[in-house]
Amino acid sequence: MTNVPPNTLPTPTPTPEQAPRVQVGSGPETIRVLKAALAGGLLPDTYVSGGALVHMETISGSQASPATDEDSPLPVTASPITSATLAGLLATHAYVYRMRSRKDSAGGTELVEEEVTPPREILGAVLAGKTWPHLATLRGVIGAPVLRRDGTLLQKPGYDPATGLYLASKVALPPVPDRPTSEQVRTARDFLLNRFLRDFPWASPADRANYLALLATPILRHFTRSLTPFALVDATMPASGKSILTGGPGMLYGQRIMPWAYTEEELRKSITAVLAEQVGVVVWDNLAEGTVIDSATLALLVTAGVWSDRQLGASRNVAVVNDRLWMATGNNLQVGGDMASRTVRVHLDPNMPRPETRDQSRFGIPHLDQWITAPANQMTVLWHLLVLVLDWTGQGSPRASGLSMRQFTPWAHALGGFLAHHNISGFLANAADVRDIDEDESRWRAFLACWHGLHGSTPMTAADLRRSGEPTRIGDTEDDAWDGQFITTHTGRAPNTLGLGRLLTGQIGRWRGDYVIRSGKSDRGDRNVFWVEHHP
Repeated sequence: MTNVPPNTLPTPTPTPEQAPRVQVGSGPETIRVLKAALAGGLLPDTYVSGGALVHMETISGSQASPATDEDSPLPVTASPITSATLAGLLATHAYVYRMRSRKDSAGGTELVEEEVTPPREILGAVLAGKTWPHLATLRGVIGAPVLRRDGTLLQKPGYDPATGLYLASKVALPPVPDRPTSEQVRTARDFLLNRFLRDFPWASPADRANYLALLATPILRHFTRSLTPFALVDATMPASGKSILTGGPGMLYGQRIMPWAYTEEELRKSITAVLAEQVGVVVWDNLAEGTVIDSATLALLVTAGVWSDRQLGASRNVAVVNDRLWMATGNNLQVGGDMASRTVRVHLDPNMPRPETRDQSRFGIPHLDQWITAPANQMTVLWHLLVLVLDWTGQGSPRASGLSMRQFTPWAHALGGFLAHHNISGFLANAADVRDIDEDESRWRAFLACWHGLHGSTPMTAADLRRSGEPTRIGDTEDDAWDGQFITTHTGRAPNTLGLGRLLTGQIGRWRGDYVIRSGKSDRGDRNVFWVEHHP
């Protein structure tokens, strides 16, 4: 097969004379014999995953150099073994036969071998069990080297018994030294910062630092044992380089490009489907300008180490390890709900009317969108990135203190330490910018500020507050004391009294900027009242 790195698939197919011999007989005997043979390693490149057998095989006909905004699958896949695939694998890698009698030339009987394919129901019975104690466990397929939990680098293609991971390298990578020299480290840092990432219109140093952290995250995920935040790569203008940035990790680790699902149900289905594929990066590409990413499903996804859902087309649930880097691209995107505290932003601002007219001949790497699709160039990026990672681990993997990011604090400490070790500043310094594009946060902050400006900290019932939100008519004109800042439902309409009471109750004690809602009982004790405190 072409484009397969050394020490990986394919496994040579034995000739019939070389193939292991498996004698079968009656139905029960065939089940016992085949199950024992499979458990003993009869088939090469076969592992157990979640109680089921899977077989590693190369993918024929895949696109050699996809564009940065196209799917980039790994060169091999872990295919579940079904009755049909088991029949094919046995025919390829074993000589399965039974003894039958026939008449000989003298009129008597003799026993002869007859190669057979066991019936489908027999093969199904062989595969029905979930216990395969002697087969190696496959815990995942990765497209690039990763750090093991002991800090060593898994970089030999193929199955790694220490981790249960199968390295299906997208590019043939020269060995990376465990202890890079100072010259190798300087060269790696210079290449990544002053050539590969030099010409992107970063809005701030934080955006470049955040991106480099995301680029290294798949390598460090197993080592840090941490959840990974959602990555938002957006820009003020089209043609700023967003797809090239998401294509960076996508080309290195394998990527799947998906359209954004605008309903929770469709989003959930697409997440479950893509988790069945072996890719390291999932990108929702080119969201509509101004899209608000406010999804309870997505918020749950990025904070879940294991994703559980009903299997598509079946009635049973599946549980899949969430080991992907989830990214989205678009122009002037916003976040809402709980996504602000779960998102790392990489923002580009070319500050010019037509970014596509920039003179690329002066870039550190001209036509980077085409350059990164070449396997040799992907190897260059990955090798230099691994040099920086191993230099960091060689110095004891120092962490960064003082960084906090909810469930992602271990990730922030590790990646912050990695960047600080290489004198790359600005990591997560744009967290306030993420809060500024949090539509939910902005709406509530404006509402509470206007409420406090109109009524101070006077306790009010939901009905009183709702009445104050009604514009007053003066002649032929309306006067809105709230200036359009009264809180609305997701449909954009002001809630009724009951709905407003529920909204306020859900916000009690939650700070929005310098403002917070408090609650209590009215003087008669029969109604809930609310007020706003301001602590600048």
